[in-house]
Amino acid sequence: MRHNKSGRRLGRNSSHRAAMMRNMVTSILEHEKITTTDARAKELRKVVDRMITLGKRGDLHARRQATKVLRDRNVVGKLFELIGPRYKDRPGGYTRIIKLGHRLGDKAPQVIIELVEEEFAPRARKAMAAEETAAPVEEQAPVEEVAEASDETEKGE
Repeated sequence: MRHNKSGRRLGRNSSHRAAMMRNMVTSILEHEKITTTDARAKELRKVVDRMITLGKRGDLHARRQATKVLRDRNVVGKLFELIGPRYKDRPGGYTRIIKLGHRLGDKAPQVIIELVEEEFAPRARKAMAAEETAAPVEEQAPVEEVAEASDETEKGE
């Protein structure tokens, strides 16, 4: 019986499973999107969220903890310089799982797991749209003033 034993075994022993998760977490932070099976993606989501939370903290201890898991120093730098600050206001849920269907060989359910893009909140989008519509009006006003000034100089000549 598996009472109180959390996590999927994924058909591997513990060392193989840990190595696979380290490789997959490094890949998703490097490419920001990977294709894998549904069970692997659900386990991967836990580790990726933990790494991004470390990236948000940004201190030396967090960087050392991330270096223990991630396989590439360039990816560690990307995590702390680009990805962590991108999600600074988001309390969690940094990944999205999109179902693709079943793999041809063994009918395993395939998914895409990707980082959620944190560009603008819906309210911010409305504000940006309002600013964009107001911006051309401001640009046209100085052009008209210049045109009026040139008309007055022509009348004076």
